[in-house]
Amino acid sequence: MIVSIRKAAGVAVMAGALLLASCSKPSDEAPEPRHEFNIGWSIYAGWMPWPYAQQAGIVKKWADKYGIKINIVQVNDYVESVNQYTAGKLDGVTVANMDALTIPAAGGKDTSAIIVGDYSNGNDGVLLKGADDLKAIKGRKVNLAELSVSHYLLARALNSVGMTLSDVKTVNTSDADIVGAFASPDVTAAVAWNPQLSVMKAQKGAHEVFSSANIPGEILDLLVVDTKTLKANPDLGKALAGIWYETVALMQQQDAAGKAARAAMAKLAGATPEAFDGQLSTTYLYSDPKAAVAATSSPDLITTMTRVRDFSYSKGLFPGAASADAVGMAFPGGKTLGDAQNVTMRFDDSFMKLAADGKL
Repeated sequence: MIVSIRKAAGVAVMAGALLLASCSKPSDEAPEPRHEFNIGWSIYAGWMPWPYAQQAGIVKKWADKYGIKINIVQVNDYVESVNQYTAGKLDGVTVANMDALTIPAAGGKDTSAIIVGDYSNGNDGVLLKGADDLKAIKGRKVNLAELSVSHYLLARALNSVGMTLSDVKTVNTSDADIVGAFASPDVTAAVAWNPQLSVMKAQKGAHEVFSSANIPGEILDLLVVDTKTLKANPDLGKALAGIWYETVALMQQQDAAGKAARAAMAKLAGATPEAFDGQLSTTYLYSDPKAAVAATSSPDLITTMTRVRDFSYSKGLFPGAASADAVGMAFPGGKTLGDAQNVTMRFDDSFMKLAADGKL
């Protein structure tokens, strides 16, 4: 079984906000070009192409092409990986869209999402006992990791049936404890992500009444890179795009080579090939760079990020901000959301475009 450590934004903010509160805004001075870079990752189905690419020599191949060295660094705790990136110890990191916004971007670190790798297409779900209708959740206690993507999913689920978070009472429960909690007769509603979700769905009387498949494209998994580092070293972005698209093309193959790649990724994740394939079945991978570019340039992304930032702000995840507009975001085509004078999160599709055009 895959050990999921795509943890809660809320936990991350607790760890990260204290760090960021004492940090001044980065200097406007451009960094010097560099030769070696560190990219952090943690275990999650949609991010396993990165360590596999390193193991298979794909990272070295593309790094050599551009005369640089790229270290793909595992961080055993997802929260810690994002905090290390925010503190400047990593040049890039794998991260969910909500966490990229609420931790580095909200803390003033100018961050560019250069690869939109996948979205959760059923990896996150709302479960009820004794009812198969979402409306039956009204008035119940709901166990979940508060201030996380699970909390966001619950808000979206409730909204879909004319309810709000005030119609339920959330009970903060870590991903490590959520399976055991749901097994208790006293717990009749929960929100979780895989692999815990699949275990909980198998419990007697459990019904999945809403999932991330109902809001496709909203829970995104990204590769982000420090914007100033990227500007000084554009070859880093080119190499990373080359690594990603070569690797996901291989893992999508239904031949012996593709099967072997997926099996190797499963092993790196501490999973069986069958369990890993199950994770992938509810993970929509943007294996085609053209599809990733289209998703990144679509107005739907701005709608999604508006929802994400409004939810995040409402839950206090923008420390010290006077409004949800305090953190500026930039999108392809010169579009912005929030404070255009304080853009700290950028969706940069330029490297994905180079891959789509065969120009890497």
